[in-house]
Amino acid sequence: MEGISLILAIVVVTALAFDFTNGFHDTANAMATTISTGALRPKVAVAMSAVLNLVGAFLSVEVANTISKGLVDESGIRPEVIFAALVGAILWNLLTWLVGLPSSSSHALMGGLVGATVASAGVGAVHGDVLVTKVLIPAVAAPLVAGVAAMIGTRLTYRLGRKADGEAAAKGYRAGQIASAGLVSLAHGTNDAQKTMGVITLALVAGGTLAPDSDPPLWVVLSAGVAIALGTYLGGWRIIRTMGKGLTDLRPQQGFAAQTSAATVILASSHLGFSLSTTHSVSGAVMGAGLGRKGGVVRWSTATRMFVAWGLTLPAAALVGAVAEWVTGFGAWGTAAVAVFLVASSAAIWKLSRREVVDHTNVNDTDEEPAGVVTTAMAAVTPPPAGPPADDLTAALPAQKTTAEPAPSQATV
Repeated sequence: MEGISLILAIVVVTALAFDFTNGFHDTANAMATTISTGALRPKVAVAMSAVLNLVGAFLSVEVANTISKGLVDESGIRPEVIFAALVGAILWNLLTWLVGLPSSSSHALMGGLVGATVASAGVGAVHGDVLVTKVLIPAVAAPLVAGVAAMIGTRLTYRLGRKADGEAAAKGYRAGQIASAGLVSLAHGTNDAQKTMGVITLALVAGGTLAPDSDPPLWVVLSAGVAIALGTYLGGWRIIRTMGKGLTDLRPQQGFAAQTSAATVILASSHLGFSLSTTHSVSGAVMGAGLGRKGGVVRWSTATRMFVAWGLTLPAAALVGAVAEWVTGFGAWGTAAVAVFLVASSAAIWKLSRREVVDHTNVNDTDEEPAGVVTTAMAAVTPPPAGPPADDLTAALPAQKTTAEPAPSQATV
């Protein structure tokens, strides 16, 4: 790490801070359904997810190379530009975490980087073809593909399990949920940790420490993996609450289908170097699984708020990144002012979050959101699931100590 200047060191630390927020912001992607159904205790779930995020960070560097070599012109980037981009991404992550919205950390980073680059070097410094083919198209395709796969998988799972022993099948699906959640965690580390690796590598190239077109050094891979794992272990309980209570009513077989479908999409995109959103993939899979069960519905009011947040992520982070880059252009004092603003804003958001603490002890203790008009109408005209009540495998699940409901256990995701 010799030859790293003060501004470059600040950029590296800020990038790792973003990676940390990415970890706790996106824990819900892997563990919300597992926690909500009681397949794993909350702290055990996030600990497992943290370890697998760390392992996944070492599996590939294709996504990192997309960011460090493909998205923007390396020759026109200064370390201050990357710092400004990270400011936009971190603030968007923290704001959406505060309100419990599962937005995309990936798109926040992409938006911040594009906005700061445009403010610094103009539109020509952004490689539009890479932005479209490896960021925007996957953003639309990933939730659709994962959703369709989860819907088909759910229907197939119910069909194959019609004659299975209820208690034995319930235990099997619970184990399957744990395994599929682990696969999503591994995929998340493979895809999302690489984005921070790519940003740090881009900063090192911009600062003259690395040659252009270099792969991430080992210390970058290790530090990014550790940062996202630590963030994951803290648990993004607010977003887990939303993902665990807001979108649809999932049963273990649906959760298994959703998580397996999402993990497959994420791992495939990582292999191809697509910087897709794990949040989009998992959310699409959850909605597909909800629609795949006969009688299942999606709470479109919650889904609509998520869609709005997804649409705002890129432009909002880009705007903050562009403004931050403009301020850093005034010199050292401008960079210092942006750093102070980031720290002060982060502290203020954290203080606001203390008004209503959400952690592993109360992540499932929330009133269920009222269903919207579309959901109510769909529920009214949808026939009940075929077969006797014994076909509902969740009826065989052991009763959870935290609930007094006599009805068959089911999680709301």
